[in-house]
Amino acid sequence: MELIFQLVVFAALMLVGLLFGRMAEKRHFRELAEKEAALQDILVFAGKRLPEDVVVDRATLVCGSVVVAEDYFKRVAAMVKGLVGGRLTAYESLMDRGRREAIVRMKEEARKVGATMVFNVRFETASLAEDTARKQPMFSAEFLAYGTALVRR
Repeated sequence: MELIFQLVVFAALMLVGLLFGRMAEKRHFRELAEKEAALQDILVFAGKRLPEDVVVDRATLVCGSVVVAEDYFKRVAAMVKGLVGGRLTAYESLMDRGRREAIVRMKEEARKVGATMVFNVRFETASLAEDTARKQPMFSAEFLAYGTALVRR
């Protein structure tokens, strides 16, 4: 009887985690879309070559960094998916949110220095795979976007 109770509690907690996790993720995607729309005037280029008509007053390094951690539901879903194989779609949305948030933060820093474009944009990612305080595996990833912000004359 106690085992059934524990399973019911576990299932209820998983359901609550799933619902609140999805709500938080959807809210974050909405906020990202709003920030991206507000920052669309700042152009981002992966290349190093400037258009010939661009006259630059100054250039400065800008970066945006974010660490995104998994929630418990994503961890359990990934463990189950790891047993049967296939795409880890739960982590794909986490990675997408992290990359987009890093770009938004980089663009916000570019706006602070008065830049209208960022050239030679690069990404760095790092996986942080253990919660050392609790000694259990946990996935979180750091995303860093950086580039050269150009302030026009």
